[in-house]
Amino acid sequence: MITDALGWSNSVRLGGVQIARDFSVRPDLVTYPLPAFNGQAAVPSSVDLFINGYRSAQADVQPGPWSLTNVPFVNGAGDAVITTTDAVGRRVTTTLPFYVSSSLLKQGLSDYAFSAGAIRENYGVKNFDYGAAAASGSWRYGVNDWLTLESHAEGSNDVAMGGAGGLVKMGSLGVVNGALAQSQMAGKPGTQYSWGYQYNNSWFSLGTQHTLRSADFANLALVSSRGDSANTSYSLARRSAQYTASVSLDRYGSLGLAYLDIAGSAGDRTRLWNLSWSKNLWGNSSLYISASRDREQGDWSGAISLIIPFGEQSSASVSIERDQQGRNNQRLYVSRAMPTDGGFAYDASWARQGGDSGDYRQGSLRYRNNKIDTSAGFYGDDDNTTQWADFTGALVLMDDRVFAANDINDAFVVVKTHYPDVTVRYENQSMGRTDNDGYLLVPSISSYYGAKYDIDTLDLPADMTAPKVEQRFAVKRKSGYLLNFPVERLRAASVVLHDSDGQPLPVSSQVLRPDRATEYVGWDGIVWMEDLGASNPIRVVTPDGRQCETTLAIENGQPKALQTYGPLTCPLPPAPPGAATPGATSSQSGISP
Repeated sequence: MITDALGWSNSVRLGGVQIARDFSVRPDLVTYPLPAFNGQAAVPSSVDLFINGYRSAQADVQPGPWSLTNVPFVNGAGDAVITTTDAVGRRVTTTLPFYVSSSLLKQGLSDYAFSAGAIRENYGVKNFDYGAAAASGSWRYGVNDWLTLESHAEGSNDVAMGGAGGLVKMGSLGVVNGALAQSQMAGKPGTQYSWGYQYNNSWFSLGTQHTLRSADFANLALVSSRGDSANTSYSLARRSAQYTASVSLDRYGSLGLAYLDIAGSAGDRTRLWNLSWSKNLWGNSSLYISASRDREQGDWSGAISLIIPFGEQSSASVSIERDQQGRNNQRLYVSRAMPTDGGFAYDASWARQGGDSGDYRQGSLRYRNNKIDTSAGFYGDDDNTTQWADFTGALVLMDDRVFAANDINDAFVVVKTHYPDVTVRYENQSMGRTDNDGYLLVPSISSYYGAKYDIDTLDLPADMTAPKVEQRFAVKRKSGYLLNFPVERLRAASVVLHDSDGQPLPVSSQVLRPDRATEYVGWDGIVWMEDLGASNPIRVVTPDGRQCETTLAIENGQPKALQTYGPLTCPLPPAPPGAATPGATSSQSGISP
């Protein structure tokens, strides 16, 4: 596992256990504070909320205080315009600036992660190589909508480190962060100071982050980096500073500027400037230009890249670079993305490298369907070329059956219909059809989300029915569920009922059967009956209170599809003198309720 880290601490790999809060369990939960707008109305009014020029909420309020909290997910600085219109048409408009930062936590909300185990050493070099026992923990708490506190502690046999910090929202001017940490390693104390600032709006962003460490400051990342070279002296950077800024030039593209300054413990220093400009051209094509300068060496490097997409899945790019040694490099790249429903994808590139490196070539081909994902390719230059191939997939065992699928990284559902070739949809997207045994694996669904699953009953013959055609269900992460959509034969039919004189029974007469819902007689004595069996006793009650009984017998208890049974004779007693028998002599035909 990888330990959790804050903006002023580092992550390390451990073999052990971890307990952490996972907000993705609640996809509907917004963890950062969103602005709320309040007011008071003297008379019934209508309130409209506009965020950055777009109406985002509308409400009718009664006299008294009101509050609007249904704000869209925004980030950065913006303006909210609140328009209140009363019953006689008088309108009051108020403009309020706001600032939203996703790095803060809502008031009263906490976040934590605690890890314990052994430090993973020589990752990617040696298997099963673990060092000293270690533990790490982080905790964050939203004190209110403008202050979030955070703390972190970690340690092992060789080092102990702990610290605290916070993030403060400065009204609509951005967010300031700061932290102080202390460490102890080999009896030597160390100190780390961190501070920074972040601001962004719809057209401009600015950020800076600084770290200052004493010579003996240490943490778990320093211990885990030693690997086999335990006698080698390692140290963290003594000082680091980074500044970033970007501005949108509207139809002239966007401009970015960055400066990085890192000073090591041995007196070495790195200072880099980077300037970039990008612009969307015709269609979805784009142009990107960047230049970098190393102040220590006084060298420049730059790159120009043109990206041209071919349709929705294919693209090509041409790049020209000049490195710090003054060598020119040219690159060509073409690719085709994998279609959503599977198929073929490819990418290929060629680079002419300056110096004696020779030309570099690379290519790959990938094929994916619902069961496998396979790819192969090569890369290298004139002196050294590597070929590779890859085959991935997953096997699911459920309901005494085995299903093959692509990698399942989250959760899955197996749909069981008991009937073949039925279309299954997930969130209104077709996932395929059930196999000969009525099963379909729906892989890679979003866990903890109550998604909608449904089947298309138009795929069923006329004598088949499905009591459930739609279900909503949420699956836990790293697990699966068997979802049943039972498809069964339709045990229903139209039955014609006559009296002893051969006349249709009166319209709206009640048809009563044991443990069945009440059914009604329609025109020409036709009644639609469901849940039929081999023997079906029938009792009829006419609108004027007369009753009769008969029985419908069906061979093997399974009605034939689209067949009308009868007429069955249900002898009614004579009608009382003067009583009407509605519908008994109706000339209409072919209509059932």
